[in-house]
Amino acid sequence: MITRHADAPTKTIDAGGVTFAYRELGPQTGVPVVFLTHLAAVLDNWDPRVVDGIAAKHRVITFDNRGVGASTGSTPSTIQAMAADAVTFIRALGLDQADLLGFSMGGMIAQVIAQDEPQLVRKLIIAGTGPAGGRGIRNVTRISHLDTVRALLTLQDPKQFLFFTRTANGRRAGKEFLARLEERKNNRDKPISLRSYGAQLRAIHRWGLERPADLSGIRLPVLVANGESDRMVPSSNSTDLARRLPDARLTLYPDAGHGGIFQFHAEFVEEALEFLG
Repeated sequence: MITRHADAPTKTIDAGGVTFAYRELGPQTGVPVVFLTHLAAVLDNWDPRVVDGIAAKHRVITFDNRGVGASTGSTPSTIQAMAADAVTFIRALGLDQADLLGFSMGGMIAQVIAQDEPQLVRKLIIAGTGPAGGRGIRNVTRISHLDTVRALLTLQDPKQFLFFTRTANGRRAGKEFLARLEERKNNRDKPISLRSYGAQLRAIHRWGLERPADLSGIRLPVLVANGESDRMVPSSNSTDLARRLPDARLTLYPDAGHGGIFQFHAEFVEEALEFLG
């Protein structure tokens, strides 16, 4: 049994005209947890403490969206199309049911899947995300561009600004997170292309302009998590999601931003395992 994401080989599967790149680890029994990733992310952008922590008890599957990293095809510019791709991938693996863990853009994708394919999802974990039409989501493109410039000017990774607060705790957590992303040394994924990144930004912008969706039909258990000071997808969206979902619980981490589940990875994994169990 593979227990570390750093050791998991990159596999491929063909479905819907796309060759999807993916990795899996953990026990091969029970309902698997499919990870849905964030803006600009490839397989190597998942925090190994989160992936490995969940994989200690559950089969975990991470994958590249269409046109991203080692997956082929053209990246869609709507969240709905990305959700359809994720369903295609999940079904291609022969899965009848899965738990979903969606972070940021992945949390948006997870919401659509839970609404369109409710029989496919058992439990849902959504972090650092917001509902369609959520407050401030339309500003993700502007914030991403500004923080990318800040990072270039200070020779830092944009995620240090986008994911973490500028307090001493946030700066330290960001450096530790970025170091963990480098733990995998061999067979690393390809970075996202600028074209695919642009398509994802357009998809998130459109999501932010949509009319608020009726989430009352998502009747499965949902864990909503975020930092209390998220700049990318304002934390009020997490509170809104927890209020509008019929069976949801909310966790907000103190002195944490968009990457709160990475800064508080030990606490998040403990709660996620209890929730999934």
